[in-house]
Amino acid sequence: MSASFVLLGLLSSGPKHGYELKRAYDHSLPSAKPLAFGQVYSTIGRLERDGLVERAGQERDGGPDRVSYALTELGRQTLDEWLGTVEPPAPYVSSVLLAKVVVALLTAEPERAGSYLADQRAAHTARLRELTRSKHESTANIGDMITADFAIAHLDAELRWLRTTLDRVAEMHQETQP
Repeated sequence: MSASFVLLGLLSSGPKHGYELKRAYDHSLPSAKPLAFGQVYSTIGRLERDGLVERAGQERDGGPDRVSYALTELGRQTLDEWLGTVEPPAPYVSSVLLAKVVVALLTAEPERAGSYLADQRAAHTARLRELTRSKHESTANIGDMITADFAIAHLDAELRWLRTTLDRVAEMHQETQP
């Protein structure tokens, strides 16, 4: 995910300083990897350098100066172009899970590979249940719900793939038995 575009999107509602941007990012994308403060400020620095944001004010509320940033017209155009560009489906399959399964099947005996797959399936199922529960919490906002829906869809696809792979491993094991 591109933090730059998320920050531009957060600034589209009005000027914000770094702490507000971090809090809004983490709130808007609750299941995403939290954005580090250093990343907020380095990204804002690049956006300012590129003319996409500008300093909109400075305040001090009993602590260090807080510089607010606002979206420039170029920043708004850039954000609109990014939002209007269709995201192409990934051309390559890239996943640590896929790599582990392939390596397990290449290097381990079928029982061990099957055990690994079953353990992975159990972990996916537990996470799926956790996400499903989180959607029904009274504190869940729209960001929480759509993020959980996204993760659930991916977990569901991986669970179906794991089930198919477990079946293939079982078939492979039966074929090698006398």
